[in-house]
Amino acid sequence: MSRALPKYNKRRVAIIGGAAAVALTGAIVAGTALAGETSKGNGNATARTLASPGSITCPDVASKLPAIPASAQAEVTRNLTLLQTQIDEANKRLVDTVGQGGPNFVNNAILGPLKDKRVATVNRIATAIGRTAAKPTGLDALAPCTLNGAGAAGGNTGNAGGNAGAGQGNGNANGNAGNNNANAGGNAATAAGTITCPDVASKLPAIPASAQAEVTRNLTLLQTQIDEANKRLVDTVGQGGPNFVNNAILGPLADKRKSTIDRIAISIGRTAAKPQGLDSLAACTLTK
Repeated sequence: MSRALPKYNKRRVAIIGGAAAVALTGAIVAGTALAGETSKGNGNATARTLASPGSITCPDVASKLPAIPASAQAEVTRNLTLLQTQIDEANKRLVDTVGQGGPNFVNNAILGPLKDKRVATVNRIATAIGRTAAKPTGLDALAPCTLNGAGAAGGNTGNAGGNAGAGQGNGNANGNAGNNNANAGGNAATAAGTITCPDVASKLPAIPASAQAEVTRNLTLLQTQIDEANKRLVDTVGQGGPNFVNNAILGPLADKRKSTIDRIAISIGRTAAKPQGLDSLAACTLTK
């Protein structure tokens, strides 16, 4: 036969039940918070893993070249820029494939093919110089590259401090990402037209060996400036009035090019006759 609980026992049961509910709620909240922190921790661990492939560094070629005949300058510059692009692409592949393959994956799939590309490119440089001057020898020794220890992916590497990996690359002279964005412009890019600038490399005199690295950096920068201006042209299509392109894109581009061309002339003038009249190559035009 059941007996009715006294009133004070009922109150005790109610209090105990309420405390249990509060404790359970607290456990759920705490569990949720811990779950969130665990997820966040895993995310950081993943980030650390993805940021640990290291970076590829290659010997600088530009600083090892002799004086470059004016007739070979444009071709040499194109191939020096290509060397940097090859490093940027290899660093991007290093990041994209982190954790893949066995212990020799980087050597076989990245460093080996990069060396082969560099051998072909430095040989083209030597051949271009050799058409009108003494052909440089021993450049093949600059082809092999090395993998630096693990660190932040996309660090600075290469001939002119090129940016590696997913950025950037910009990184070359403009990086695949920039090109992809331009291509994605589709009809907009067609409507925007293209910015065309006078070629500077072909107008330079023979470049002293001591100035070659600085001249190459600035010639590469000239191309980067054009690429950036063309991207801005696509991104801003339809904006502004009739003078928008002249005022917002072509004008600033001419100013940047003038400064860069002046640096080229000054670097050559330190050990040879300073080239004159290069400022006339700063202005660019819009081609529809």
